[in-house]
Amino acid sequence: MSKVELYAAIRRDHRGGMKLREIERKYNVSWRTVRKAVDSVWPEPRKKLPPRATTLDPYKPIIDGILLADVDAPRKQRHTVTRIFHRLVEEHGADVSYQQVRRYVADRKPQILVESGKAPLEAFVPQTHHPGMEAEVDFGDVTVRLAGELVTCYLFSFRLSYSGKAVHRVFASCGQEAFFEGHVHALQTLGGVPRSKVRYDNLKAAVAQVLGLSRARVETDRWIAFKSHFAIESFYCRPGIEGAHEKGGVEGQIGYFRRNHFTPVPEVESLAELNELVEQWDRHDGRRRIGSRARTIDEYFEDERPLLMPLPEERFETGRVFTPRVDRYSQITIRTNRYSVPVRLIGKRVRVMLHASHLVVYDKNVEVARHERLIAKSSCRLDLDHYLEALVRKPGAFPGATALEQARSAGKFTPVHDAWWTAAVRAHGDTEGTRALIEVLLLGRHIAHEHLVAGLATALRAGALTADAVALEARKAAQTEDEPAADIPLPRAAAGSGSATVTFLHEWKLHHLPPDTRPLPSVTPYDQLLRCRRISGGDHQEGEAQ
Repeated sequence: MSKVELYAAIRRDHRGGMKLREIERKYNVSWRTVRKAVDSVWPEPRKKLPPRATTLDPYKPIIDGILLADVDAPRKQRHTVTRIFHRLVEEHGADVSYQQVRRYVADRKPQILVESGKAPLEAFVPQTHHPGMEAEVDFGDVTVRLAGELVTCYLFSFRLSYSGKAVHRVFASCGQEAFFEGHVHALQTLGGVPRSKVRYDNLKAAVAQVLGLSRARVETDRWIAFKSHFAIESFYCRPGIEGAHEKGGVEGQIGYFRRNHFTPVPEVESLAELNELVEQWDRHDGRRRIGSRARTIDEYFEDERPLLMPLPEERFETGRVFTPRVDRYSQITIRTNRYSVPVRLIGKRVRVMLHASHLVVYDKNVEVARHERLIAKSSCRLDLDHYLEALVRKPGAFPGATALEQARSAGKFTPVHDAWWTAAVRAHGDTEGTRALIEVLLLGRHIAHEHLVAGLATALRAGALTADAVALEARKAAQTEDEPAADIPLPRAAAGSGSATVTFLHEWKLHHLPPDTRPLPSVTPYDQLLRCRRISGGDHQEGEAQ
């Protein structure tokens, strides 16, 4: 038992009439302990042992004098630990170690600053936040297992200071595009804009230059336009760790969100799937209480929502525009990463709208390519469809194409494609068989992927190794899915056959002619012409008889 419990037991037995010697034997303690327990409820504090003497003790006053003199010395000409150690050895012949001096200086230097009255005073002043007036914004890095790969993403957080209502969003980067898109998503979710200031770090997406030690900042042009559009009043914290205390609400919010929702590391297939989970977590967090507050976050937010400024009706374009030139590999370079475009654009300049999670490529205001944004640097993302026109002329480059490997990894080039390709090469040779497969892939521009794969599978079973046959079977699969089942007459070649059969396209069209709704032809007008001729012929004969 603890010493307090021992004293309580001794006092309880003493009040019960037990003699002191009996108590000594019962608890195996000395008579002094029994007497102290009877006299006082609390045990006396343990006495601290005096510090042991060291070889540095005679030189401690010298070190104190050096540190005290450094208080008024120029900042760049103050003693370091190494300099103090060398002075003790050279000037005073001290037989001490460097570690002894270093430990003593580390303990004594802050004390001397306090004794001299020049120690920096760190104090936190409680703040009161009014509803609908202030908010805080920050980024925090999170680790996610994305499509089986461990990557670092960035968690955007927008937190209202009064209610504590926070909106989060995960992006592949923390650039200006993500910064703007996070704001737009948060403001639309909250339903308004804070009427007073929003606190920020000195992040590059908003601040181009910090002017001295003041609060003045040189802001980026796009950030100024964004603030003007949404009527945001920005407030920038001090640089460094000192400024983090000026927006401690969002700093703590990011830590709480990361510990409670990103532990263990989430496993998702895409950032869109992860952001759906983040929205669910935000709704769940709205039902909790912060600290000792009387109500939940959502209950405070209901009071704050009507006081926010309304959002503007016009939309602000958050993407960033680039105008790269397409190289001879039919690729463009955006932020150290390469993306493919159709080969017909080689040598031309295109307009790229870069967003936080994807990018869109335009040629004369017509969308020609769309890619998911790459997270790693110096990577490439190629679309096999962009190279098909070139591969038709160069079928020998198809087997080793990087775009083909990426299509296999993404599941767009399936084992059915490989099996049909192998059969086509066996039947027509390498060049013609590969060219036939490329013609099949060109069909994917106007036939759904699942229908094309079904057509490939049917054509492979029937041994039909032409693009025309695959197109026919793909359209039949699409028609079977879109229309109800009907009795379709089979051609004579397929009648009575139990295996898959492919017909020619013109024969299939003949058996699928649209119904003829025209009326049947009539000869009534011609009968009238004949009747008139007989009447005129009879009149002529009567005239001759007269």
